[in-house]
Amino acid sequence: MSEFFGAPKKSLPAPRSARFSGVALLGPALVAGVAYLDPGNVAANMSAGALYGYLLVWVIVAANTMAWLVQYLSAKLGVVTGRSLPEILGERIGHRWARRLYWLQAELVAIATDLAEIIGGAVALHLLFGLPLLLGGVITGAVSIGILAVHNRRGARPFEHTIVALMIIITAGFVAGLFIAPPDPAGIATGMLPRFTDSGSVLLAASILGATIMPHAIYAHSALTRDRFHAPTAMERQHPDATTPATTAAPSPVTAPAQRIRTLLRATRWDVTIAMVVAGSVNLAMLLLAAANLAGVDGTDTLDGAYHALADHLGPIIAVMFAVALLASGLASTAVGAYAGADIMHGLLHIRVPLLTRRLITLIPALAILAAGIDPTLALILSQVALSFGIPFALVPLLVVTAQRRTLGAFTNRAITTAVGALCAVLLIALNIALIVLTALGV
Repeated sequence: MSEFFGAPKKSLPAPRSARFSGVALLGPALVAGVAYLDPGNVAANMSAGALYGYLLVWVIVAANTMAWLVQYLSAKLGVVTGRSLPEILGERIGHRWARRLYWLQAELVAIATDLAEIIGGAVALHLLFGLPLLLGGVITGAVSIGILAVHNRRGARPFEHTIVALMIIITAGFVAGLFIAPPDPAGIATGMLPRFTDSGSVLLAASILGATIMPHAIYAHSALTRDRFHAPTAMERQHPDATTPATTAAPSPVTAPAQRIRTLLRATRWDVTIAMVVAGSVNLAMLLLAAANLAGVDGTDTLDGAYHALADHLGPIIAVMFAVALLASGLASTAVGAYAGADIMHGLLHIRVPLLTRRLITLIPALAILAAGIDPTLALILSQVALSFGIPFALVPLLVVTAQRRTLGAFTNRAITTAVGALCAVLLIALNIALIVLTALGV
């Protein structure tokens, strides 16, 4: 690709554009995809399988299909513009109070996200080592600070490597049980038929959707691709006069070389596909594991109960792997959630709070819930329902800005893409309305 960007000077390594090929481009979607494997997903999927068997298999499949489109659009926004969705909305929402109210709902979503992740890590440490939940929450938060320090000191790539390593642990831990006790193929096929049985199944469906298509993942993915493909490298910051035009930061869709953007978008589609296949398979594995082994077993609608039931039915090794995966899930997802929350605040309020400082502040609500003794599994599921109500506030603006030529230039969404995205948004909003109505009627 040197014909597009010019030959690098001998005193410097090859410019980033020359390295924009193959597996070197993968990573941002895998980091964003950790949001799809957080402890809220574990609680929602295990509860769905234990309480309703294979009934909600179709919800996970549908959610993951919609998630592919959503995450690709978010990533494309960061690739083409060099800005995140919160940054663009911070510029477009002109009224100060409107921007603050929008930030408030996004911040509440970020808090709900962090709530699930810290609680999940605390529960995992309790299962593995018998630690009190409050102490487990403090340790989870402390380790997440260490993970974020990797991003602060080493940059995006080492941070991605850390998160992907945790994702491998998550995958192994949640999938292992299926090799010991495979699910029923007929049950899986029946579960692909869209239907509900009561308000409880609607509640869990909304929880699964909130845990799968997570608002903070929509915000974060555009920031991750911005940081990966548009932030100057350490060498470029040290030698700004030696960089070629291809290595300047944040090119606009008008000035950025079209071939470079197309290369990045092709890699991004692969990145998102791999991430969603992994996340979708693991989420489905959780539900199938519970449906095949925990259906009808008392107490399995909680993480603690599921852990002990797995130990009784599949052996202690599978149960320990489950708990280790839950811990890795909490550590990885809480780091990504803090990253997203910091970008939301900076983009919408133009306030830059140090990432580690923000991490300390956002620990408080989760630790307060743990200290109050509220059932952790219930808190996890309700946090995911709260996330499902935040989806439209992230998804609708994403569809609007990616459909505008002034935002993406020649890379604006096709009409069919916008139409499918709009259909997804309508379905999600309709499910939330149905949840409110059914719950109010006590159905």
